[in-house]
Amino acid sequence: MISGNTRFIAHLGYPTTTFKAPMIYNPYFENIGLDAIVVPMGVDSEAYSALLRPLFSARNIIGALVTMPLKIPTIGLVDEVSPTARIAGAANAVKRLADGRLAADMFDGEGFTRGVRRHGRAIAGASVLVVGSGGVGSAIAASLAMAGAGRLALYDANAASAEALAGRIAAHYPTLALRTGSNDPAGFDIVVNATPLGMREDDPLPFDPTRLGAATFVGEVVMKTEHTRLLRAALARGCAVQVGTDMLFEQIPAYLDFFGLPVTTAETLRALARIAY
Repeated sequence: MISGNTRFIAHLGYPTTTFKAPMIYNPYFENIGLDAIVVPMGVDSEAYSALLRPLFSARNIIGALVTMPLKIPTIGLVDEVSPTARIAGAANAVKRLADGRLAADMFDGEGFTRGVRRHGRAIAGASVLVVGSGGVGSAIAASLAMAGAGRLALYDANAASAEALAGRIAAHYPTLALRTGSNDPAGFDIVVNATPLGMREDDPLPFDPTRLGAATFVGEVVMKTEHTRLLRAALARGCAVQVGTDMLFEQIPAYLDFFGLPVTTAETLRALARIAY
């Protein structure tokens, strides 16, 4: 029940048809009796810069979840950026500080690496390929570097984007073996699709799954369906996989803490969620 006392978290991005967060946060808020709601708001890149700061003039706003295609431009629209978001070059959460300034942080990478560990895979010393160097890919790559990956390969259709990400990571992790320029998944311990490819069934695959070894762990960020065409192909090769919503569930506790809301576990969130694909 929405009342005059209800506070809201804006979920910003486009298209909203792919959003899963309202189906996770809202059942949790209902379960703990918190008068708050996550509201999807369809905002494209052209409207974003004019909308963000006025949105935070609403007295009952808690904060904003930010998704594609808005994660990268968020960095230039706020007053304070966390070190993690600075390395990633993107942010997926915004809140208003007590003095009225806007602060941004990035939790995609933390959510992804928590999910990998929950699946029983070690990141320290692993060889990893991340395909996609946009907001989510940059965050995942930065967190993998922080987690001690032994070798990190980065690929993006825009080669300059991958090179720029490699440069940012190298500045903070100078001993990490970095490579760019190829999306061949052969020989890697962990391979990540951090592109939007897979949101539609007829999308091209981000890399050739026939090059995957059976021991490779394949992670996905697309949440439009549970098992994308890529994950189905990986499963057919004998690979263990991580679905897109795993990253979301694992990062929500960090989001809740960022917004100053009661924190819970990923397990509790999974039990309460009402996700529809």
